[in-house]
Amino acid sequence: MTERLRVAAICTIYHAWSHADAIVTKFLKGMTTDEACHTPEVDVVSMYIDHILENDIGVGIAVDHGIPLYPSIRRALHAGANQLNVDAVLFIGEHGDYPWNERGRHMYPRRYIFEQIAGVFSESGRSVPVFNDKHLAYDWTDARWMWDRATELDIPLMAGSCLPLAWRRPWVEHEQGTAIDEALAIGFGGIEAYGYHTLESLQCMIERRAGGESGVVAVQCLEGDDVWRARDKGRFSGDLAEAACATVGTRKEGAMEDCEKAAVFLVEHKDGLHSAALMLDGYVSDWAYAARVDGVIQASEFFLQPDGPGASFGYLSRNIQRFFQTGVAPYPAARTLLTTGLIDAAMNSRFEDHRRLETPWLEIAYTSYEKLPERPHGERPTGACLDRNCPDLLLPWRQD
Repeated sequence: MTERLRVAAICTIYHAWSHADAIVTKFLKGMTTDEACHTPEVDVVSMYIDHILENDIGVGIAVDHGIPLYPSIRRALHAGANQLNVDAVLFIGEHGDYPWNERGRHMYPRRYIFEQIAGVFSESGRSVPVFNDKHLAYDWTDARWMWDRATELDIPLMAGSCLPLAWRRPWVEHEQGTAIDEALAIGFGGIEAYGYHTLESLQCMIERRAGGESGVVAVQCLEGDDVWRARDKGRFSGDLAEAACATVGTRKEGAMEDCEKAAVFLVEHKDGLHSAALMLDGYVSDWAYAARVDGVIQASEFFLQPDGPGASFGYLSRNIQRFFQTGVAPYPAARTLLTTGLIDAAMNSRFEDHRRLETPWLEIAYTSYEKLPERPHGERPTGACLDRNCPDLLLPWRQD
């Protein structure tokens, strides 16, 4: 039998419903999909938590599963040896008690932690696959450094969130090479953290257009009444916005124009495509997407199971596990690099009087995946995703 891979979990914080809980816990207790609750096929053998606060559950989970909790990233990757002693790294740098800067960026130390991981690889003379949760860094310079360092050390890299693996209603997936005339995604929540999710929902769809992704030449963030003025001037499509909102079951009564927190990220792509991420916090509480293809609007809601660390993270974890086993990411990490740059540019535009920013550094071209990753194909969670007997759903704070 093939020996099971050894995984180090490197986390910023580990409390209930955090991303560490949503992902690492599934690598310990099981990974739910509609079809089954899958037993993990790899072993978490070491853990590092950057800070442990009053609401921590990570220490107890580590003790319960016999996982050593190390005081440094280096020791966690050494896992009892004097050099790299794991086969993969699960890096969860989301959530934690970190400040926001004046540009509204939550200053997660993702570059610092990745720099430590890369340093261990360098001194050990070999690299192993690394999964980076969500965007690469809160600052483009840091993100680009991480990308270049991964390239330099030949580090297999997978990144991003579970939004591309969400349930969709109705199911929409563009074939490779689809001629997309214009596209828009709808989102909600915090303008940075959930703005990233909205941009990723958009990017995972439009990257499948004819010619693939060509990169982005300009980004602008608008807020308030300026959002609707931009729509009326044709800078994004009101028809697409209406079609996307129509798929969302959680939308409020009334018009989207009544949303008090409206914002839009206007994105100009190198190949001439114009796309937009429209944030309607308070009007919707799910994501959606719409595009005009050959003159016909296609629209779909992106749905994440809203029950704590839901089953959408089960699909993500299954894909991460396969990545660890094969060294091949199921979809391009360049998507995350570009989307990291998009949210960085949008937040900088917002801070700098909402001006249009030319972004020659975001001319990042790549091609979407050919084979679909493991993902749901239904409209809502079913089967094991709703089975309260699945181990990963029986979390301590929700047991009877």
